[in-house]
Amino acid sequence: MLTGGRHGPPSDSLTRVPTPSLAALPVRRLTLRDLRACADLSEDRGWSREEHKWGLLLTAGRGYGIDDPEGGLVSACTVTEYGPPERPALAAVGMVLVAARHARRGVGRRLMRHVISALGPTPLTLHATPNGRPLYEELGFKVVGRAEMVRGRFSPGGPAPRTATRAATAEDLAAVLRLDAEVFGTDRTHIIARLPAFADRFHVAEEEGRLIGYAASWPHTHDDVVGPLVARDTETAKALVSSLAAHTRRPLRTDIDVRHEELLAWVTARGLERVADNAVMTCGTAELPGDWTRRFAPLTVAAG
Repeated sequence: MLTGGRHGPPSDSLTRVPTPSLAALPVRRLTLRDLRACADLSEDRGWSREEHKWGLLLTAGRGYGIDDPEGGLVSACTVTEYGPPERPALAAVGMVLVAARHARRGVGRRLMRHVISALGPTPLTLHATPNGRPLYEELGFKVVGRAEMVRGRFSPGGPAPRTATRAATAEDLAAVLRLDAEVFGTDRTHIIARLPAFADRFHVAEEEGRLIGYAASWPHTHDDVVGPLVARDTETAKALVSSLAAHTRRPLRTDIDVRHEELLAWVTARGLERVADNAVMTCGTAELPGDWTRRFAPLTVAAG
């Protein structure tokens, strides 16, 4: 029998359900149904919403996330695997984001540990900003290279590239896939085959009827991203960039492997400015597979 106090419904302090700690919130697989929440998370961190890119990464790869009990996502990332499905040769981690209200509370570390555990022995790669690099080093990633982001309005000039380029057709896809597998070091059919639908422009370079390079450009919020950019040599890469630039009035953006010094100097001489320098990191392998001399820029840093 109750004595004292007043009768009536229990007070809020007795009925309020405590909010689970971040450490107790489960990590789950994301799907296209989470596209809006992923875009909201990008916007929360000052990025553009990037629904176009999120859609590609969630269909060609996998997404992982932690739900916020108050709505939306606490954290998210994507993983794109390459090679045989039963034994991937490499997995690229990207779009690692933590909501601003939950920053610096170990959420990103917890999500990454889950991803590393889920992927088991599969070698990993990612592009790290200076702010993110200490966390990845703590988790066992090593720096194996650098990529320079350049952005600006492309101004044609100097001698015209001699390599012949043209818009790709459906008949080119088989040759593109063969070249990509050779240059990248493993099969990427599931993502390269999506390029015709994902990109605004998809061009190839030829010599005597043989395909020696390919590149695409796809829409970002305020610019066109050039990537992937695969070419036999720097002159071929220049020809592909020039052909893509000729078909847009928007600024171009791309991430060039810093070992391609000649291409970097060429694009900066034509109006693109260096805006960011990211570390290319790996875990579980000392270096990336394939032939870096023909790999000039990725489709997106989020996909390796």
